[in-house]
Amino acid sequence: MVTTARAVPFLNLAALHAQVEDEIIEAWRGILRSAAFIGGEAVRRYEERLAGYLGVPAVVGVGNGTDAITLALLALGVGPGDEVIAPANTFVATIEAIIHAGATPVLADVDPDTATLDPVSAESKITPRTRCIVPVQLYGQAANMDAIMALAAAYGLLVVEDNAQSLGAHYRGRKVGSFGHASTMSFYPGKNLGAAGDGGAIAFQDPEVAARARALADHGRWGDAHDFVGYNSRLDALQAAALDIKLGHLDAWNARRREIAAIYERSIHHPDLRLPVTGPERDHIFHLYVVRHPARDELRQALSERGIETRLHYPTPIHLLEPYRHLGEGPGSFPVAETWAQELFSLPMCPTLADEGALRVAEAIEEILGERLVRAHSTT
Repeated sequence: MVTTARAVPFLNLAALHAQVEDEIIEAWRGILRSAAFIGGEAVRRYEERLAGYLGVPAVVGVGNGTDAITLALLALGVGPGDEVIAPANTFVATIEAIIHAGATPVLADVDPDTATLDPVSAESKITPRTRCIVPVQLYGQAANMDAIMALAAAYGLLVVEDNAQSLGAHYRGRKVGSFGHASTMSFYPGKNLGAAGDGGAIAFQDPEVAARARALADHGRWGDAHDFVGYNSRLDALQAAALDIKLGHLDAWNARRREIAAIYERSIHHPDLRLPVTGPERDHIFHLYVVRHPARDELRQALSERGIETRLHYPTPIHLLEPYRHLGEGPGSFPVAETWAQELFSLPMCPTLADEGALRVAEAIEEILGERLVRAHSTT
């Protein structure tokens, strides 16, 4: 019997925005009165604050996170004839963006504990055409950046961090998004730092490369001249103003996500349910709380019947999606990514989720598994 009593939604953006609504509306009034909708002071201020937050020399606001990756690659000179290594377990936008830049995506398997790019698998994919590695900082924590940066240095490769999901996280005490030659961010509304619409940004170590990315994002414009074919991908002032306000709350919101994760970790004990693996070198901010179970679909159905919403991030590895079969990889090519895809699902996670809601989720999981409503498939 399906019940929605004491329902727990996956995400509650309305409740989150209630905390900052008055501030955002007041900022928007100023923009409406100034009519500075594209570029202007609001965008400049936000870019500078975000650069300071990350500890990088320059940030360029763009239209969305997908464009951010494409423009970062192009600004760094990556394009046709180049190969770019990326993980087989990621949101499809990572791979789309590489293709949009004219480069060829080359997939590698992922770490069995974190589902982030496996440096050993990545190294096995390097060829004379390899130009760049795109580690995805997935679910709220970093990939093994020590190994990835060492690999890039050894082979003379660029690194562009896909930091759409881990803004505010740390790796060995350093902000994720400050390691690579560039890092990209998405401000899709559901992100830890989300816009009231869409938006993205690119952080650069080299201000000259940042200037090229800015020109690329604005129709190839250098001052009053258009020196090359560009794009129309600009972060607008309304989004920048909202993001600037929300940036001031990001660390507190991320801390609340860690508190919710701690409730899950303390309260879920079934051996067949694998919880996120964290470590002292990785400061996880839990954009997503991704767990694994061999009978994932049955467990999700049972949770849904109890009013608990879960989602899949991501149900199919890139190499098994129809548009990317031309990359030449088939079933069995990336066994770790494929196992994750078969078992993973994401529990409710939002800074506004109350302790009671998190406990409700944990208790439901323990009840379902304890009553053997889900057939265990563990081989251990």
